[in-house]
Amino acid sequence: MKKLVFTGVLCFLVGISFGQKKAVSSAKNEMLNTPPNLAEARNLIKDALTNPETANNAETWYVAGQIENKQFDAERTLLLLQKQPNEEVMYTALEKILPYFLKAAELDKMPDEKGKIKLKYTKDIISTVRLIRPYYPNAAYFANDKKDYRKAYENFKLYGDIPKMELFKNEKWGIVDTDTAELQVRYYAGLMAAMIPDHQAAIDLFQELKDKPYTKNGIYQETEIYQNLAREYKLIGDSAAYESIVKEGFNKFPSDDFYLRELININIASGKTAETLSYLEKAIAKHPETAQFYDVSGQLHEINKDYDKAISSMKKALELEPNNIEYLSHFGRVYFNMGVETRTKSDENTDANQSKALYQQSQDYFKTSMPIWEKVFELDSKNAGAIYALRQIYYTLNMNDQYKKMDDLFNKETNK
Repeated sequence: MKKLVFTGVLCFLVGISFGQKKAVSSAKNEMLNTPPNLAEARNLIKDALTNPETANNAETWYVAGQIENKQFDAERTLLLLQKQPNEEVMYTALEKILPYFLKAAELDKMPDEKGKIKLKYTKDIISTVRLIRPYYPNAAYFANDKKDYRKAYENFKLYGDIPKMELFKNEKWGIVDTDTAELQVRYYAGLMAAMIPDHQAAIDLFQELKDKPYTKNGIYQETEIYQNLAREYKLIGDSAAYESIVKEGFNKFPSDDFYLRELININIASGKTAETLSYLEKAIAKHPETAQFYDVSGQLHEINKDYDKAISSMKKALELEPNNIEYLSHFGRVYFNMGVETRTKSDENTDANQSKALYQQSQDYFKTSMPIWEKVFELDSKNAGAIYALRQIYYTLNMNDQYKKMDDLFNKETNK
């Protein structure tokens, strides 16, 4: 009895095996119908892709790829006839073709029971992929329009990856490192990786482009590769790589302000005041009309307690932008802090005459600071820095009415 059950199960498994092989054949036949029933063909091939008796046959995967290629070709024909295809269907099919074909090609080169390799599908697979490759950027644009940046990245990248694949290594693609279209598509792949964001993928692509001979006929400028690399390294917190690429870009593109500004920021963050001031001098020489450079220079001189240079630089910034609240605040702060420092020296000095002279000097600094902060307050009556500074200045200068007004404002803002 047990033997009969076992035999029945064996027959059942053989039946499944035979059924799956028949399904592959039926799927092929469905594609030959006019019109082909591709939905049915997909349904027939689906189980054959996972069934042990058919999953290791090159034909199974080749037919699966051909079904998707048939779907893609039907929509592409509409496009060639200047009719509107169903782009969703068209590019979904396109994206499925290559994975099926790559698996089919892998199985196609497996030796048969006699140890011989007889390629049945590889030649046609290569030929088909050559025909569909130009459409991967279109699929990427379509995905980008839908804000599917991952899929856009994959399709842009695949366009460049295909000629590098083992299956196609002996093909003559006629591609050179300076081909404009190839570089543009690779660049777009990097941009899409950044949009995902997949910072490492973006870095890998931009590094690849950085090492290629650059063509000036491309849609991007060579400096953009360096700038994108700098941004990506900065985003992942790789400060060493970020600084290295910025310095490299500065040396290669001395007329591009991006690198100069980044170097200034790098040195400020690193506390390298002397180096920063050196770069700022270069920036000011190139752009004497840029107020920000003077303001930053003034702040750095202030850190060094070189107040004369700080004041001189900040005055130039305000000559260019007299109502800039930030610049005014920095300028007012210098005199205010000088007043505080001098008043402290006065209090600590045991010589009465020197102490009195220092006290008077501190008062002069506060008096100089006052109209600057008053202008800030005039421009922005809720400016916390101005309220605090004026409250202290009015108190120090015994300006009681003004002090009371600022003290009320200070307490009101503090108790919010």
